[in-house]
Amino acid sequence: MPLFGKKSFKKDPEVEFAFTEIESEESTVEADVQAVMEKYDRESNVRIWDGIPKYVVRYMLVAFAIYSILLNFGLDWETRIERASFTGLLVFLTFIVFPAQKGARKKLNYIPWYDVILAVLGGGSYFYFVFNLDNIISKTIRLEPLDIAVGIIGVLVTLEACRRSVGIPIVIVSSAFIIYMVAFAGKPLAINIYNLFYTTEGVIGTPIRACSTFIVLFVIFGAFLERTGISQFFIELANSIAGSSSGGPAKVAVISSALCGMVSGSSVGNTVTTGSVTIPMMKKNGYRPEFAGAVEAASSTGGQIMPPIMGAAAFLMVEYTNIEYGAIAIRAIIPAVLYFAGIFISVHLEAKRMGLTGLSRDELPKFGKLFLRKGYLLLPLVLLVIMIMESTMSKAAVFATGLAIVVSMFSKETRINVHKFFDALENGARSTLTVGIACAVAGTIACVITTTGIGNKLISGIVNFSGGNMFIAMILTMFTCIVLGMGVPTTANYVIMATTCAPILVQMGMAKLAAHMFVFYFGIVADITPPVALAAYAGSAIAKSKPMKTAVTATTLAIAAFIVPYCFGMNPALLFVDSTIPASVQAVISALVGVFGVAAGLRGYVFSNLMVWQRLVIIAGGLCLVYPGTVTDIVGIAVVLAICVLSKIGSKHNNKPVAEA
Repeated sequence: MPLFGKKSFKKDPEVEFAFTEIESEESTVEADVQAVMEKYDRESNVRIWDGIPKYVVRYMLVAFAIYSILLNFGLDWETRIERASFTGLLVFLTFIVFPAQKGARKKLNYIPWYDVILAVLGGGSYFYFVFNLDNIISKTIRLEPLDIAVGIIGVLVTLEACRRSVGIPIVIVSSAFIIYMVAFAGKPLAINIYNLFYTTEGVIGTPIRACSTFIVLFVIFGAFLERTGISQFFIELANSIAGSSSGGPAKVAVISSALCGMVSGSSVGNTVTTGSVTIPMMKKNGYRPEFAGAVEAASSTGGQIMPPIMGAAAFLMVEYTNIEYGAIAIRAIIPAVLYFAGIFISVHLEAKRMGLTGLSRDELPKFGKLFLRKGYLLLPLVLLVIMIMESTMSKAAVFATGLAIVVSMFSKETRINVHKFFDALENGARSTLTVGIACAVAGTIACVITTTGIGNKLISGIVNFSGGNMFIAMILTMFTCIVLGMGVPTTANYVIMATTCAPILVQMGMAKLAAHMFVFYFGIVADITPPVALAAYAGSAIAKSKPMKTAVTATTLAIAAFIVPYCFGMNPALLFVDSTIPASVQAVISALVGVFGVAAGLRGYVFSNLMVWQRLVIIAGGLCLVYPGTVTDIVGIAVVLAICVLSKIGSKHNNKPVAEA
């Protein structure tokens, strides 16, 4: 915020030119950010509306947001009516908001006739089900030709809506499963359509239930929270905590991205929004462009595992594990801390290795003053956490949203006025479209798995292939999650893995929550794992770095995400499952030392530059701590400490900072 208004200098040509130049620079940055979002984030590729059409679309989305709230508070309809009407509106609005191709968005106020037809057919097919529910239920699998045709249209149009808003990979996966169901499962078409479209096992299955009852309300809450300016507060807060330390800007990126990502729930979106501030800071501090982009991408991706919100997939975990969300959020704290600790350790060691300093304390906000001035913005999150533990998730989200509006009134800078209020509802609804459509399509995949028996075949195949060895099964599951996650959103990835691979791990002896957290983690890290690392590529676009090199660096920075799931998979004490306090403390310490050892080996530095053999040994020591057991813990800790001592001794000799291009 400028200290003086522009009007005071209106008559001074030089000052007026300076303001014009600043405005031009800001608009250029915004344009660059928008361009990156459109390239890497499907959700940002929307039609451009202006004038009356803009307001029509805006208030259609606002109405959908309000309707979603009423479904949970006020309307008491039959479950299938609620889910089908919600999905019908999702499909209808998707064709209004998202064009068939990226280039089509350049045409102002333009929607082709065939999109109008698809919107009506797609939305209408679900409302056909709503208005003929009793009749269809009475027929069960004895559907008439019209019912079958409506079901086919509904499924196909939903797949096209998914292609536009989410991407082609999940459509290919879903289509492959549906083709298997129709062509090879040996059931009549009427039964398949009934299962896919007219039951709570298909498109209006468990994922849509979670979306219509929990996810949409939390997305709207996040939209309101963002309107209070909490993202800027998080960045300022991170600056006050870590900005002056060695390589401060990178540590600021880790802390602020963890906090902002928790609210936004989008790897790419968070990378671009916070990265537009933090990446230039890191580059100016001396970090290489690839490293700067990678830090932001890895940190932003981790926002989806950060309690209390944890992204949309965590709400589905409640449905698949029958564990309360509050319990899941508490048990996810330590793994999340370890994830960000791994990145924090890496950026600290890189800063020391390169001899980087922090920002001047005079340039940074003071923590105490900042917290007194803006700390009230955290009250909605505090209320959310308390209510999640004691009440329903839907009520927690709505009450926290109401408090966000109230606390925003404390300052003109954060105030949610009428315009911001409708903005939040509109953006919350728009963000729900992509998540909701992904949930609907994920429901078709889950339907095929549960109704055809292919899930049991997959379980038997992997169990036989692994020879009953848990570690091998975990490796196979990891690769499956990552490969699938490269083209499938986290929500859909989790649904597929929760219905296929998680039961395999549970059958082989892994705790249920640990198995579901395992597939959840590896579905998320696909966003930074080459070759399809969208968050890393978005970070590289802002950093002006090489995309693949940025993705590889992001993967090494987020190494904790590849280690910690094995830790809690083989030792659920890390999740406080079936464990005593001493056992959990031991698990946390061993995991933290293990993450440090691997991070130090990958960065090649502790107190001084490590030789190749030292790097390999400390990585091996870190990996020893992954396997649960007192012996392996002692060996791992001893090895890591030994290399640290050797590095300290080496630091007393020649240890000049590494200068990198």
